[in-house]
Amino acid sequence: MANLSQLKFAMATSIFLSAFIFGLLLVVIIFFLELDLFLGLFIAIGGSALFILFQYAIGPTVVVATTRLHYLKPGENPWLEKIVKELADKTGIPMPKLATVPSNTPNAFTFGRSTAGATLAVHEGLLKQLNEGEIRGVIAHELGHIRHKDYIVMTILSALPLIAYYIAQVTLFTGMLSGGGRRRNSKDNSGAILLVIGVISFIIYILTFLIVMRLSRLREHYADAFSAYLTGSPRNLQSALSKITYGLSLEPPKSTESARAFYIEDPSMAKQEISRIMSKKSEYDLNNDGVLDERELALAMEKEAQSASAQMSGLFSTHPATFKRILLLREIEQEMDTGQYSSDKMYSHV
Repeated sequence: MANLSQLKFAMATSIFLSAFIFGLLLVVIIFFLELDLFLGLFIAIGGSALFILFQYAIGPTVVVATTRLHYLKPGENPWLEKIVKELADKTGIPMPKLATVPSNTPNAFTFGRSTAGATLAVHEGLLKQLNEGEIRGVIAHELGHIRHKDYIVMTILSALPLIAYYIAQVTLFTGMLSGGGRRRNSKDNSGAILLVIGVISFIIYILTFLIVMRLSRLREHYADAFSAYLTGSPRNLQSALSKITYGLSLEPPKSTESARAFYIEDPSMAKQEISRIMSKKSEYDLNNDGVLDERELALAMEKEAQSASAQMSGLFSTHPATFKRILLLREIEQEMDTGQYSSDKMYSHV
């Protein structure tokens, strides 16, 4: 049985493990380059801290620029403003800044540097393709991310694998360029050292990346559960997730890495999910009418989510498989039907 403190613990553990593993990389680099330990650590940790602060500072600006979002003025969309205001007041958080994205794909995301300065952005396609109840479910999900401060943690944490990746790229390229130390002077093994550092850096990148992705998937489950409790209607978010996944697969957008993890659904993952199902359409089309209805699509998602390939690719995914998210919401709905659902059980099914 999960609760909010366990999400905070998972965040703290993810940060600690990533920082510890990244620290090992710094020690390895200092050792191989024969630098002074304290001076090397001071420079490395200081440089990493500056990079993290830089990413934290410019992150929102990058998201705004790459998604082409339009900030709404007060009264520009009173219907959306009313829904967000109502749910934000119920959540107990400040009203976020509202924005729309000129895209026909159904999606939404939140970002910012603080709870008070958070932005909730909605794609125009979401407002057109989903009904009011489904939109409320999506907005409540995004407010859950704000309530949990997910975007702040993810922005900071994702910097560590990114630094390791850059180190791997530079050292591997430089090491190969120098011939791996195979020079006339056999004592010059700098190229080989750089290659070793590059390989270790890439391994560290994979390990820290997996930690970040695991936390990213976990926070989606928590936001889903939060939405179910806040709206009192898990079914609306179930329906919304199905429509969003299918809608994104029809016309995959040019998603940007800056906002990918913040979306309610990862566009590239949605494309993969539906593509796998459609490649086996005849197998899942139980009544042979040439169309996968809601029940057939749900069964297909369930079966595909349990496949070995989906399980493996899921380790590198920012979001859980759609069916797993729907299954969690169904469990919450069943508990709500008993009339024994309360705020202290909000995350009990995560």
